[in-house]
Amino acid sequence: MKIFLIVLLVIFLITMLSSIKIVNTGYVYVVERFGQFKTTLEPGWHFLIPFADFVRRRISTKQQILDIEPQSVITKDNVKISIDNVIFYKVLNAKDAVYNIENYRSGIIYSTITNMRNIVGNMTLDEVLSGRDKINNELLAVVDEITDAYGIKILSVEIKNIIPPGEIQQAMEKQMRAERDKRATILQAEGDRQSNIERAEGEKESKILQAEAEKEANIRRAEGLKESQLLEAEGKAKAIEAIAAAQAKAIEQVNRAIIDSGTNETVIALKQVEALKEMAKNPANKLILPNDMLSTLGNVDAIAEVIKMGKK
Repeated sequence: MKIFLIVLLVIFLITMLSSIKIVNTGYVYVVERFGQFKTTLEPGWHFLIPFADFVRRRISTKQQILDIEPQSVITKDNVKISIDNVIFYKVLNAKDAVYNIENYRSGIIYSTITNMRNIVGNMTLDEVLSGRDKINNELLAVVDEITDAYGIKILSVEIKNIIPPGEIQQAMEKQMRAERDKRATILQAEGDRQSNIERAEGEKESKILQAEAEKEANIRRAEGLKESQLLEAEGKAKAIEAIAAAQAKAIEQVNRAIIDSGTNETVIALKQVEALKEMAKNPANKLILPNDMLSTLGNVDAIAEVIKMGKK
């Protein structure tokens, strides 16, 4: 009897302990009572009625990643390519995720594959290769709307790889190589053009500086020549002044000699000679000299000698 009671006590304790449920952070428990949904247990510890309450499923509420295998897709221009995706999602409503679909992960995968084929089928290969963001955004909008019924929020849809056929890859590589060669040629031409421009600018600047230097040299040369001419003119002027002073002095000596000799006839003779010189300048005049004029000219010679002595 005692053994029976002990067994009953042990069974009771095991049952009570098994009725206590501890839910970890990042998870929720979906609980059924007699086969019907009862409640969702949040993180913490909870007590369930033995033999009545049953934990149907343990659901993670953390962000999850779903990697979809590469799928064959035909583009609008009939090119068969392979695309694989990565889905980031989170369960917001555990009840809907358990009761509205048998396997929500499979639902996300097939929804993504089907809609991706529809979207890519309306695009050419070039549009697919250059329009990853467009495909991702359209897939995100469509799949997120579908999974709302599952209580799941699609956070992001990303295309990992787009793999075209081998011959198209080779053609694309050739095209890329040609584009690189073209860019290299353009860059080289641009570099040569810039170099020529810089060289021309340098030559232009050099010629301008050379012209300015020649101009400055010509200006200085002209200033030196002008100064030399001025000095030469000053010298000639001083020489002329000296000659004029000497002539004036000689004339003064002659006059003094004439005054000292008291010979007024000599002065008259000089005046006559000067008058004859003025008359002789006109080729139309004829001069007839009397005998007494010849004697006067003799006196003029004497005066000339006196003038020479005065100059000396």
